[in-house]
Amino acid sequence: MSRATIQAYYDAFNQGDIEGMIATLHDDFAHHVNEGATRLGKEAFVEFCRHMSETYKEVLTDMVVFANDEGTRGAAEFTVNGTYLKTDPGLPEAKGQKYVLPAGGFFTLKDGKITRVTTYYNLNDWIAQVSK
Repeated sequence: MSRATIQAYYDAFNQGDIEGMIATLHDDFAHHVNEGATRLGKEAFVEFCRHMSETYKEVLTDMVVFANDEGTRGAAEFTVNGTYLKTDPGLPEAKGQKYVLPAGGFFTLKDGKITRVTTYYNLNDWIAQVSK
């Protein structure tokens, strides 16, 4: 079940379906981002997703999802194919730049729902791509 939950999370992401992503989350949820503070709870995650959808258009491809037999831990590896739509404070100016990044996510699950997602990518690689 954990692989299916993680896949559903990313399927919703690729469809721009924030509510679909929320449906995969446990009430006790923490979002650990590559850069920045941990966001606790679904409301903070929704705010993050809204900001991201205004600032970036991303589709994830080459997805491989892994999970332990107990259904409590999982991971995914994928490629981020994006367009930088709107300047994010403290980052380079957005001019519709395209970027492609390898990335991954790590998950903890409880009762078939995601309690933690941690996302990793190379920020310096992204900055180099959008600064051209």
